Amino acid sequence: MIEITESVRPLLAVLCPALGSILILAFSKRPNVREGCTLIASLFQFLIVLTMIPMILDGNRIECYLFKMLPGIDFGFKVDAFGLLFAITSSSLWILVSVYSIGYMRALKEHAQTRFYFCFALAIFGAVGVALSGNLVTMYIFYEILTVSTYPLVAHEQSSEALFAGRKYLAYLLTSGVFLLAAIVFTYSIAQTTDFSPKGILSLASSSRSTLIFLFIFFILGFMKAAYIPCHSWLPTAMVAPTPVSALLHAVAVVKAGVFGIVRTVCYIYGIDLMRELGLGTMLASFAALTMIGASLFAIAQDNLKRRLAYSTISQLSYIIFGVALLSPMGITGAMIHIPFHGFMKITLFLCAGSILVTTGKENISEMSGIGRAMPITMLAFTVGALGMCGAPPACGFISKWFLSLGTLQTGHLLFLVVLLISSLLDVVYFFPIIYTAFFKKPEGEVSNLREENKIKEAPLSMLVPLSLTALVSIIFCFPNPLTDIILRLARMAMNSGGGG
Repeated sequence: MIEITESVRPLLAVLCPALGSILILAFSKRPNVREGCTLIASLFQFLIVLTMIPMILDGNRIECYLFKMLPGIDFGFKVDAFGLLFAITSSSLWILVSVYSIGYMRALKEHAQTRFYFCFALAIFGAVGVALSGNLVTMYIFYEILTVSTYPLVAHEQSSEALFAGRKYLAYLLTSGVFLLAAIVFTYSIAQTTDFSPKGILSLASSSRSTLIFLFIFFILGFMKAAYIPCHSWLPTAMVAPTPVSALLHAVAVVKAGVFGIVRTVCYIYGIDLMRELGLGTMLASFAALTMIGASLFAIAQDNLKRRLAYSTISQLSYIIFGVALLSPMGITGAMIHIPFHGFMKITLFLCAGSILVTTGKENISEMSGIGRAMPITMLAFTVGALGMCGAPPACGFISKWFLSLGTLQTGHLLFLVVLLISSLLDVVYFFPIIYTAFFKKPEGEVSNLREENKIKEAPLSMLVPLSLTALVSIIFCFPNPLTDIILRLARMAMNSGGGG
């Protein structure tokens, strides 16, 4: 029996970045205090999120509703195991990206740093609000806050290329917001509620098959932040943004909010039983499989490191969609744990890319010959993240892909297992050349003695420490320990409450 606990903690967790953003503006003329406010807000938010873990693991559900918007719709928060997984991921990575951003922004003497930290805090406000929302309407509000607050970050450089990327970003994601709003209105008109519910909203089942399939397509289009093919091109274009923003887009908030919304729709709006009855699981898994393979093929062709990582993200996010679409206990568990696991691995890769840019000015893989010998810590961390993306130990991607593989076997669809293995092989194809170039190719001409002349060295500690920690956590997740146990327990609880048991 699930017990409901009323608590202000979800509200406090959401308010931390909001209050932090106000303080960032207030101390815009004092950079040290401004950045201190960012760090303090991120630490407080993470600690508040941590205090909710024991309550959820004990089988409670935490609620904090503020006011009624419509009959059957209250604005507020309801914390369950799945939402807490996303909140843990976002709040913990915000701390590390904040530390990294200080070193990055100062090293490159970036302009508009107050705007950068302000919008970053608002983006976390939106992401954690999405994670802890109790219904579709509350989630939609924070989902759109996330879209609007990240536009200035994408267009941060204010060059013609950056401004084009920002416009494209808004065009895609605001359009998706229209589809999502239509799906929410449609759901409310049918069920008179938009609350997330274990086993799904049961009253939806009274509608016709064609109506429910049509509604599901609107939900998928509404969560276009998931960057699936063919609605993906905004993400590689957005790589013109500063590296900490790329990390925010890929690992912490934006695209994670998209796949989070799709998982919510499958498990907590439709429910596993209704998804099976309608045949939507196989359709969604096939759609995800196409993106997994297609994005990997696009990644192979990219020489720019951040663009290759962007296409990798598109592929890896579809693993989450693929896993939940299998509608099997192992598949859903694998999808859910891939949210935090992918977050730590992918942020490691982006932080490494940013460190290389700051230290050497290089952005293209073809220019990075021998850089692993000059920046060994950075490239070892990159190797850990890359191995995890390929599903190889000792990084945690091995664990989530193992669960996904078992999920395909539970469904009996061996073709899906073949797709999963091919996609993982393609991950090797586009990551191995980066590692080979960095460690085994000799620099050409005058750059051959750069290490000896100390012209290339590791990035500042404020950048090196966060990427080392994210790589370390990616390894720790791969082995039995209390941290991994918490993640797996939350995922299993979320899978069982979402109808996958």
